[in-house]
Amino acid sequence: MWTYYNPVDVRAGCGSLQQLPALLGPRRAVLVAFPEAIGLGLVDRIRELLGDRLAAVETDVRPNPDVEWLAPMFERLWREQPEVDCVIALGGGSVIDCAKVMLTRPATGRFGELLALIEGAPPSAIGPHRKLLAIPTTAGTGSEVTPWATVWDQARARKLSLHLPWTWPEAAIVDADLMLSLPRAATLASGLDALSHALESLWNVHRNPVSASLAVSAARAIIDTLPQLLAAPERPELRERLATAALQAGLAFSNTRTALAHSLSYDITLQHGTPHGIACSFSLPRIMQLAAGRDPVLDGLLLSVFEAGRVEDAVATLSAFLQGLGVSVDPLTYGIPETEWSDRIAHALAGARGRNFIAAA
Repeated sequence: MWTYYNPVDVRAGCGSLQQLPALLGPRRAVLVAFPEAIGLGLVDRIRELLGDRLAAVETDVRPNPDVEWLAPMFERLWREQPEVDCVIALGGGSVIDCAKVMLTRPATGRFGELLALIEGAPPSAIGPHRKLLAIPTTAGTGSEVTPWATVWDQARARKLSLHLPWTWPEAAIVDADLMLSLPRAATLASGLDALSHALESLWNVHRNPVSASLAVSAARAIIDTLPQLLAAPERPELRERLATAALQAGLAFSNTRTALAHSLSYDITLQHGTPHGIACSFSLPRIMQLAAGRDPVLDGLLLSVFEAGRVEDAVATLSAFLQGLGVSVDPLTYGIPETEWSDRIAHALAGARGRNFIAAA
């Protein structure tokens, strides 16, 4: 038996931002956005669309949401806007993850109670929760169609995951027009994050026919489109094609979760500050080699993605693809000597995401 479930109402295509007022309806909202959204005119566009339904704007969002700055933001937004029904997230993965943190009000209204919940404490009296409308401005996060938020605690060198029944976005607007100004580095990292989502949902113990179909389609499109887009970032049709592929990858791993590459990536980001999309993608060829031969169906899916006759050829094609984009596949580049690699793999396989890898079953 298998199931596929995703409750997010997706509105996609260039110009789809215009559907925001209808999705919000009569409710009032807080906008959580990335700092540059003001200078790019995106905050003003949201104001024009929503008028007095926009109760507040928060743009002090930094990469890799950390408990140190999430706590005061969380308490301020609940203290100053207690009656707001909805949070609108406008940005990349860090923004959408930050917005998911702002949805839940524990009984005390203090962040410490939410943090205990994230850490696994049994729910106490949970207060009202808000709905989330997610508007990604990068093609890669997948957070607009998943219930998970990654929360970092740099002071204690740890990564946490928030997942509650209401952290699924109510709706997602995927408008590639909002991605036209995305810098090259962010375009590359987010595109490779999406590729990792697609491939990790394939070599996954939770793979199902729907997730596999979405993942294969996404991976093929990303491999074809990302190099073209990096060479011609002003082409809207390439932005839209990559946005669609990233959405497909998000829909795929929304049912499988990620696996070994993401499990490996968290320590690399914590220790070296490597952007998430690079940290979770450079190891993909090595992980594909680990997955090879364990499942004939998986082997067939990987061969179809890379149009290869053998998995070894697919591994070589993926390595060449990454290196052609300027991404090293040598762990030493990311602070990991070859002598440590096996230990890192063993540690990652023991993590929550690593246990989803097909070789861990």
